[in-house]
Amino acid sequence: MRPRNPKPMIRILLFILGVVAMAIGLAWLADRPGTVTVEWLGYQVETSALVGALAVVGVIVLLMLIWAVLRYLFTRPAAVAAYVRERRRQQGYDALSRGLLAIGVGDRALAQRYAGIAGRNLPREPLTALLRAQAAQLKGDRAAARHAFETMLDRPETQLLGLRGLFLEARRSNDNEAARALAEQAVKRDPKLAWGVNALFDMQARAGDYEGALSTLAIARRNGHVEADAAPRRRAVLLTAEAHAAEASDPDRALALASEALRLAPSLVPAAEISGRILASKGESRQASRLIARTWKLSPHPDLALVYAYAKPGEPPRERVKRVKHLASLTPDDIEGQIAIANAAIEAHEWEEARNALAPYLDDRPSARICTLMARIEAGELGDKGREREWLARALRAPRDRAWISDGYVSDRWLPVSPVTGAV
Repeated sequence: MRPRNPKPMIRILLFILGVVAMAIGLAWLADRPGTVTVEWLGYQVETSALVGALAVVGVIVLLMLIWAVLRYLFTRPAAVAAYVRERRRQQGYDALSRGLLAIGVGDRALAQRYAGIAGRNLPREPLTALLRAQAAQLKGDRAAARHAFETMLDRPETQLLGLRGLFLEARRSNDNEAARALAEQAVKRDPKLAWGVNALFDMQARAGDYEGALSTLAIARRNGHVEADAAPRRRAVLLTAEAHAAEASDPDRALALASEALRLAPSLVPAAEISGRILASKGESRQASRLIARTWKLSPHPDLALVYAYAKPGEPPRERVKRVKHLASLTPDDIEGQIAIANAAIEAHEWEEARNALAPYLDDRPSARICTLMARIEAGELGDKGREREWLARALRAPRDRAWISDGYVSDRWLPVSPVTGAV
């Protein structure tokens, strides 16, 4: 049970005590007769002490009544205004809650109606601006939505909300330049906001601004917007992309970038490919071979086999076969090694070596690449055009080989960013 409020009881008790005290006082005066004379402005009034006391009490009560009336008259407008303000505030918050519910269920007309009521009653409430913007979005009025979000930029407490709203509107309008500028503003204002950092990172990577993306990735890592084990891989991908772009114009810088990428992600094939190719071009074939072999053990790939095969420029084809066989021996159970041997053997016209490398894979639905290699063998060794056409026809129906795939997009070359989603 809730405890009762003692204040009303105290007031009643005080009133009773006051009445009793007054009665005792009047009785005391009645038992002690006397007169009271008042002279004022030439007039003389004489009465008994009891009547005089009653007159004084009456004057006091009258003055109290006059004061109460005057106070009521002077404070009533303020009280009325406060009542009106409170009522409007309550109506505004009621409209806000109902409007947000209307947004949730997709009722455009009701959302617009309550947005108007909230705007009239709570013009400076942050949620009012949000309701207006969302109601405009639901209606499809992008200009009104942008205006509502722009008004949020004028107040510190709603500035970030306005930036996010304008960013989303820019993305819907495919205005990537404006979207990127808004994301940059959000990151500068508060890097702890994941949406701004992640959006800026994706747009920088998609635009090929790898240096900017690396800086944004560092911000994301400091603020916990990217998982600790994913950050090194993303950084390695960006470094590799930057190395690929710089390989032709500045091979030394490209080598440094690719080497750092390999340190972060030792299994990253493109980084090893770039590093091996540059080292081989500098005459450092032994170092290039070791580097390729380390990555090959983790991720056997035809691009690595190609760089490894030509790590010694000018080497005779038969020597390349020996080199590639050594590389394949590092991963004896992987098909890529045998395909690499077949490729090198075909170039060296060692047809039997090429057939032996592919033989274990011919009976179990060989892939398109294996069928194409067999066609080259038939044409090169025997000049058998019929067998060549047969293998090429099988290649058209054969299972696809391994490829670079991201978000359902298949590419014949490595790409640092998904063409579909823009993700690294």
